[in-house]
Amino acid sequence: MSHTIMLIQPNPKPETRTYSDYESLTDCLEGICKIYEEHLKRMNPACPSITYDISQLFDFIDELTDLSCLVFQKSTGTYVPHNKEWMKEKIYIMLRKQAGSELQLYTESF
Repeated sequence: MSHTIMLIQPNPKPETRTYSDYESLTDCLEGICKIYEEHLKRMNPACPSITYDISQLFDFIDELTDLSCLVFQKSTGTYVPHNKEWMKEKIYIMLRKQAGSELQLYTESF
């Protein structure tokens, strides 16, 4: 568990800058997915369910004016900054693992 701070600026207006802190990197990555899901709900209020693929999520991330995270490194006692590309790679890995776990659970239920 590495404490993580997400810094986000959705659009060019400086007043849209904000941050969130998370107990772990995984919580932060899931937080980014939830931000996108909330965005989709606002854009499609009449849809009872919304699906998306990872390329749409990555396009959303790319459209943000700024997104970065600071991940605490216990060994040095410092926060290490990471950019959008690093975060997208970690999201891809996280979602791939989640999909593999769900497939394994589904297979085991037979």
